[in-house]
Amino acid sequence: MPGKTIKIRTTEGGEFDCYLATPQSGDPVPAVVLACAVHGVDADIRQIADEFAGHGYLAAAPDLFWRTVPGPLGHDDKRSAERAQPRLERIKTGERDMVDTLALLRTLPQFNGRAAAMGFCYGGPYAILGPKRLGYAAGISCHGSQMLDYIGELDGVTEPVCIIWGDQDHRAPPEVLDAYRPVPSRMKNAEVHIFPGILHGFMMPGSPKAYDQKTRDFSMKRTLAILDGLRGGGATLRKAS
Repeated sequence: MPGKTIKIRTTEGGEFDCYLATPQSGDPVPAVVLACAVHGVDADIRQIADEFAGHGYLAAAPDLFWRTVPGPLGHDDKRSAERAQPRLERIKTGERDMVDTLALLRTLPQFNGRAAAMGFCYGGPYAILGPKRLGYAAGISCHGSQMLDYIGELDGVTEPVCIIWGDQDHRAPPEVLDAYRPVPSRMKNAEVHIFPGILHGFMMPGSPKAYDQKTRDFSMKRTLAILDGLRGGGATLRKAS
């Protein structure tokens, strides 16, 4: 069953769109909040949200760009650069939207109170920032960008964190991958998976040159395992690859 776009009232007085997909079951379940890539809440993000709902979880995808250039953009739209810069400042501002989205979920009787932040490309840092200080119970990053600026934020995080890249990701050059590879050896709550030959954007069918079904399936499976852990017990982590 497809989701729907709702409005979320912010703590600062505005409002933004959020795509919300709900499972058929009315039992309280965990949620996943999808922090979108620079293209916004497009068909790829909505499809992922609907897939999570089909597996029995709440899924929300807020428009993190409503203050600049709202709505989804095509992959060739030159406004993508405008909406995302200055990057660190935009990501900091978006933290409030991630908090407000979580607050909205807490008003839903289907929500059990535990949510994972799942970030893609631009949204990747929220996989760390979410459990670090935004109230999230886990974080997952798929082909996250700007991640070297946030590796220090992992200090003190005890919730599950899963980070997935391809080793041919132009937004995660070797120095980024080399910085993250040792993380699981010092943090038992973290896993890092790096797949050979995989490009940036492997989760998105709308990026046909980068899309990889096998890596996407792995990423969804890992996220579903973490969400299953948020039903009650602890999330199950895999050894880094």
